[in-house]
Amino acid sequence: MQFPSLRAGLAGLALLAATPAPAQQTVYPLTLDNCGHKITFPARPDNVVTVGQAATEVLYALGVEDRMAGTSLWFNSVMPAFAEADAKVERIADNTPSFESVVGKRPGFVPTMYEWMIGPQGAVGTREQFADLGIPAYVMPPDCIGKDNLSGGDGTRTADFDIATLYQSIAEMAAIMDRQDQGAEVIAALKAREAKAVETAKALSLPDASAVVWFSSADMDLDPYVAGQRGIPAWMMRQLGLRNVVQSDEEWPTVGWEAIAKADPSVVVIAKMDRRRFPADDYEKKLAFLKSDPVTSQMTAVRNGRILIIDAEAMHPALQIVDGLEALTDGMKALSQ
Repeated sequence: MQFPSLRAGLAGLALLAATPAPAQQTVYPLTLDNCGHKITFPARPDNVVTVGQAATEVLYALGVEDRMAGTSLWFNSVMPAFAEADAKVERIADNTPSFESVVGKRPGFVPTMYEWMIGPQGAVGTREQFADLGIPAYVMPPDCIGKDNLSGGDGTRTADFDIATLYQSIAEMAAIMDRQDQGAEVIAALKAREAKAVETAKALSLPDASAVVWFSSADMDLDPYVAGQRGIPAWMMRQLGLRNVVQSDEEWPTVGWEAIAKADPSVVVIAKMDRRRFPADDYEKKLAFLKSDPVTSQMTAVRNGRILIIDAEAMHPALQIVDGLEALTDGMKALSQ
């Protein structure tokens, strides 16, 4: 049996029945402390350019696509709820955009989901480069709070991921764009879905259920990039009572299949994405490898078909994180049968 990939979108938002609170308006100039840097917005930004799907979809949820001039760095297709909004905004790059392509849009706000995109060693540019042009660059808090991004690669967590940092991102971006009511509604809907998934999983009372999360691999013959102990997939597992068989504190360490097979996780979770930077970005190639490799094919989860496919964006500090939580919960139900 193979578990289906789930893409619940933001359907929960439509179920909000509470009467909206009176509008809170942002008072400009607005100054925020963002990852140790002060950034100031003299007015509601125009020509916003995003670097990362997570930041893009937060802005779509806030209903400000009319002020967006470009998006970039996508892992999956846009969430169905935002397809209409996305069609109105130019995609300047599927992956990492150039500094020139971003600033050429004359943005008043450039949010990113990753500090390695805009930071000391920014793949797009440094904060100083943007500041020199009077452009506030914003890094979503999940990628800097409790995380060392100077250690190389995808960084190392110095503390466990906390979903409160995602909610902080939504609230801050809502304040920047003067959409505070919408931000509060998005957060409330996500919290309700999060609580329901956790309640469902805990009711299963599974003894020592475990998992490994395979994001990708630089090559099919090389060790896979898997979720470490302190990142987002590990947070999901802790919330649901699953044990992560990978012990590293790195965000996405490489671990040999022999070590993973020895740990013999109850479930193998693989990321599905549209990106094709590496061969293993293709989830079908992941499936084929797991079933044919002499080591992985002998794992209990593979032999019993306990392979769960989840969108890569659900493993990021994004709105889809709760989709991932719900998908894991559904996967756990099969373990109890």
